[in-house]
Parts: sequence; C-alpha cells; structure tokens
Amino acid sequence: MESDNNTTSPDISVILPALNEETTIGMCIGKIQQVFRSMGIRGEVIVSDSSTDATPEIAQSMGAIIVHPDHRGYGYAYLEAFRHARGRYIVIGDADNTYDFLELPLLIRKLDEGADLVIGSRFKGEILDGAMIPLHRYIGNPLLTWVLNKVFGTDFSDTHSGFRAIRADSLKRLNLQSWGMEFASEMLIKASREGLTITEVPITYHPRGTPSKLSSYSDGWRHLRFILLLRPMPFLTVPGILCTLFGLVLMAAFYTSANDPDGRTHSFILGTILLTGGFQLLLSGVVIKVYSAVHGFERREGMVEELLNYQTLEKLLVAGSVLVLAGLIIGGYILWGWMVAGFGSLNQIRNAVLSLSLVIIGLEIVFIAVFISMMCLNGDNPS
Repeated sequence: MESDNNTTSPDISVILPALNEETTIGMCIGKIQQVFRSMGIRGEVIVSDSSTDATPEIAQSMGAIIVHPDHRGYGYAYLEAFRHARGRYIVIGDADNTYDFLELPLLIRKLDEGADLVIGSRFKGEILDGAMIPLHRYIGNPLLTWVLNKVFGTDFSDTHSGFRAIRADSLKRLNLQSWGMEFASEMLIKASREGLTITEVPITYHPRGTPSKLSSYSDGWRHLRFILLLRPMPFLTVPGILCTLFGLVLMAAFYTSANDPDGRTHSFILGTILLTGGFQLLLSGVVIKVYSAVHGFERREGMVEELLNYQTLEKLLVAGSVLVLAGLIIGGYILWGWMVAGFGSLNQIRNAVLSLSLVIIGLEIVFIAVFISMMCLNGDNPS
C-alpha cells in the first residue's frame, strides 16, 4: 500500500463491532497487527463495543481504540466508529474470528489497484465445515443475494459478507444510515448507485467460537424490508397497478351488462375487491417511495418531487374528497329509493358496491395525502 507523507495519520483503519467477544477479540487484533507489520503500513484498530464482558479491556490492552455506541445495532456500531476512523482505507470485519484477518492484504491490494470497495466473498472462496448453518448457506444468503441482484441489476456473489474494505473518500459519498443488519445491503446498493468500482475477492469463512448473535428470520426480514424501502415498484406498485386496472375492467364490464344477479354480481364484487386492494398496494408503494426520499435513502426527483409539493397534496385531498362525495351521493340515492319504496326489498347491490368503492378509494387518497404532508414536516420544507 502506498503511504502518504503525513506521519500522524494511519494508512488503514480496521473497525471491529463487538458484543461480548472476549474469547476472540485478542486473536482478531493480533492478526490485524501482524498484517500491519508484515506490510509495513501504519494502521489503527477501532473496536466499536457494546459488551458487558472483558472485551473492551482486552482490546485496549492491545492498543485498540475503543468507542461505545449510544445504541445497539450492527450498523450503528459501524456508523459510530466511522466518525473516529482516520485511515485512507477503511476495513470492516466481525470480531468473532470467523473472518481470517491474515487475508486482509487480499482486500488492500485491490484498493491499491484502483477499486473503491472490496468485498471478501465467502461463496467464491471456502466455507469451512460448521462455519455457516445450512439454512444460511443454501437458502438465506443465496436467496437474499439473488433478490438484491435482480432488483438493483447488480452481480454480487455474497451480499452479506461482513469482511469489506473501502476508500474513506468513497465511504463519505454513501451517506449510510441503517442501524441494523440491513447496513450490509445498504452499503452495496448505494455503492452501486454511486458508480463505485466494486470487486470481490475469495476468502475463507471459519466456524465461530461463540454462539451466533444473528436472528435468521428477523435479520433476513430487515434486508428484505430495506430492499422494499428503496425499490417498492416491483413488489407493490406494479402489482397494485395491474390489480387496479383488472378490477376496473371487471367492474365496468359487469356494471353495464344485462341484469343477471346470479351470474354477474359476484364478478362485479370480485372486480371491486381487485380495484380497492390493488389501489391500496399502489398507494403503499408510493408512500414507501416518498418515505425513502424524505429520509435521505432516495433522491427527490420525478414523481417523488411532485408528491412532496404541497400544491399536489392539496389536489389529492380535493380528488379524494370528490370521490367520497360521489360515493355518498350514490348511497343517498339508494337510501332515497328505499324510502320511496316503503322500505321494502332492494335490488341495488351493484350501486351499493360502487358507492362503497368510491368512498373507500376516496378515503385512501385523502389519508395518503395527509400522511405524506405529515412526513414533509420532518424533511426539508417542500415548495
């Protein structure tokens, strides 16, 4: 690695998040320091610690810098440590000795060759027996990697590897925010969007010496939830549009058809269910997209920028109110006809369902407009 002329700043900052890793923290730091000596580089080890055991004392006795995050969380531990890192290269890795830090030069050399972000890929390298449970090895990690690649057009082999190296100036461009395990996905998604040069190197994944702190299903959901946050279109908006259009076609076809209560009404109701359900899916995707932009995960552009305009929200309120009013008018017409008929039997099922649909859709639009306007209060003041 090329060193600069500043003798006070380290070349590399290696960050280890730690939660009760007293049995392995010393081995990890020892390997890192061995690499520093063998490569002749200046380096610092930062332990972002939330332990209740002797982990920080052991790390500090070996010369590591200790930081104590205010909150628990895999991502938050890194976000806190990044504030203290001084190296031009930042390396992250777990403190449970599952990643062999003697392989650190593999990542550093790729940065020296021009890469912005280097990922240590377990699936391109070797996963030793007992290092990864079958659920994670054959289902969880491959499935989540496949989903991320498909949704964002990337080609990673191991999106959840915790052994990575990145240039400090590239890290600043990412504006990482996630506090939990989804931090791993956020880094790769934003790095891809920023056009960083990303490469993978094969590494060896070792069995851990202490019980895993991962929660398979909740952590997996966190990653999927983050992907949904950044790209709701394929999951919610597109299916919502398709259901809404199909529902409208069904309703129109059977509303205008000849009277046949036995054969037509049920299809009309099915169209109504598709319309209202699909419209709710569509609006959910829109709200998630806006939330992502308000909180800095997405750029404010296109449809999102338009929706964050108070004038647009006022138009939505008016449109929703008009639909609610139309539904109430139809409902009032049905009620009036019933009263005129002396409160006898009614044959207004389709009109009643149409009235209900208009009220539901109108209320959905009104509530969504109000909700988006409330989100705007926490973001920049829109025009």
